[in-house]
Amino acid sequence: MPKLDAATRAGLPDRAFAYVDERGRRRLPIHDAAHVRNALARFGQVDFESDAARQEARERLLRAAQKHRIVPVGFITGELRSERGRRVGADVPMPSGFLTMVLTDIESSTALVDRLGDGYGGVLDDVRALLRKSATDSGGHIVEARADDSFTVFESPADGLAAALAAQRALSTRRWPGDVAVAVRIGIHSGYPTLRGDNYIGMAVHTAARVSASGHGGQIVVSGDTRMALAELKPRGVRFRDLGRHRLRGIPDEVPLFQVLARGLRTKFPPLRVPLT
Repeated sequence: MPKLDAATRAGLPDRAFAYVDERGRRRLPIHDAAHVRNALARFGQVDFESDAARQEARERLLRAAQKHRIVPVGFITGELRSERGRRVGADVPMPSGFLTMVLTDIESSTALVDRLGDGYGGVLDDVRALLRKSATDSGGHIVEARADDSFTVFESPADGLAAALAAQRALSTRRWPGDVAVAVRIGIHSGYPTLRGDNYIGMAVHTAARVSASGHGGQIVVSGDTRMALAELKPRGVRFRDLGRHRLRGIPDEVPLFQVLARGLRTKFPPLRVPLT
């Protein structure tokens, strides 16, 4: 990264810095991709005047990372280490910035309703409770659970993956009424959704939904962005099977998809429910 000389620094507007303190001192330049990466690495070394100032700087930095299409892998790790102790027992607001979205869907739910009738309601309640426990045990923020679907966000991609693994392992050993097979497809994508009220919107959410829809019951499918974000955080014993790049409905760019391989998970599935490109 080229050194930012005094004249160039002085010519940059305040918005080109992640943090401007009350005395007007400007820290963490973010005017280009190289300086954004440097700011991500140095963020934990900065003394902020208040938690509010730190949060504002964090949001500016993550917006800059999004603009330059940078996945802030190491930044996520450091932030989680510093934030977790502070949040224990607090009323935690919905997070923003770079998030990992986990979407689930019960496979062949219509057939289950046809077979179980009103008994499907109990199965649905049990599945929701299992998914909720897996999500909250891993630090997830449940956004919504409606019909056969659920949507949860995680500040750490490793936590999102841990929740998905726990859910699939628990589902695989569960016995259901009438010995029916209940299988849940899980899709994971990491990106920058836009927080709106108590929910999220944006292309990242649509991508996560398409990733989830591409899989089969019992399968965990992750996007290339999630796999990249897990580079420093992947749990031991987890591998990824390359499923190719795919054109997902409504998503402008091809999305690399991977199947999660780990102890207790099925390994063989039909081809993804999208055309191979």
